[in-house]
Amino acid sequence: MKRLLDCTASDFQKMNGQQLKQSIKAAEGRVLLAEVIGAVPPLYGGVTNAEIAAAFGADLILLNIFDVFAPSVAGLEVDDPQTVVQRLKQYTGRPIGLNLEPVDLTLSAASRFDQLPPGRVASERSFAEAKQLGFDFICLTGNPKTGVTNAEITAAIAKARQVMGDDTLIIAGKMHGAGVDAEVGESLVGEADIVSFVEAGADVILLPSPGTIPGITLEVCREMVRTVHRHGALAITATGTSQEGSDEQTIRQIALYSKMAGADLYHIGDAGYMGIAVPENIMQYSIVVRGRRHTYVRMASSVMR
Repeated sequence: MKRLLDCTASDFQKMNGQQLKQSIKAAEGRVLLAEVIGAVPPLYGGVTNAEIAAAFGADLILLNIFDVFAPSVAGLEVDDPQTVVQRLKQYTGRPIGLNLEPVDLTLSAASRFDQLPPGRVASERSFAEAKQLGFDFICLTGNPKTGVTNAEITAAIAKARQVMGDDTLIIAGKMHGAGVDAEVGESLVGEADIVSFVEAGADVILLPSPGTIPGITLEVCREMVRTVHRHGALAITATGTSQEGSDEQTIRQIALYSKMAGADLYHIGDAGYMGIAVPENIMQYSIVVRGRRHTYVRMASSVMR
């Protein structure tokens, strides 16, 4: 299996989720995932946020706040909404993933949580629709104020594996509390949660990057990553606390600490500007974890390759 560093658009077209996982693993901590929102106007007209993220060095694109029952991406015109994911893959030359949210409906004070449409909630129906739309991977996590819990993430992983099949790449975990009081700071995710995620069928465990959550130091993150690796999964460190909009020095520090923690790949969120990280921060993150050589190649490589 080619390491992801050496893959081009035509390579990605041939991969299923498990082959993508092996390609990520072979890259030895030099893979960058950028999260974008397709439901808001893009940063600049005439191009989608996904295309901007790809142009600045992202290897994988993750769509957030995407309704599988009303599929659309701002800035992307298609005759048939069912083709929107395939068209976005053609335009970016990248694997495209989807956030779905395992909301815990048993939580009290539900009125404080955002009410999500069915097309954004992790369910048997939404998993089946995501597979039909052609997503390359899914991510089970929570946006702020959604009431997503670790217990519901575990249940959603098992359901997703059953519906979407063994070949699907599943990322799962929490980058912040998602409004759940008992799951914040160092209590965000424990060893038992990580083991549950892996045993339920997750391929990649999502963890907060060092410095993005109170109490998540390099040492704490390193122990989390070690636990993930001991149980046979890959680890992705996530910067989803609006620090994707911070200064470049902060981004470089988060990136270096995440690599020191042992992450296999890295996430940068969508709240630098509305719907995308500061594009220069995507590039800076990439340069830190793999240098200018691989960054510029990824930025310049044609979707026709």
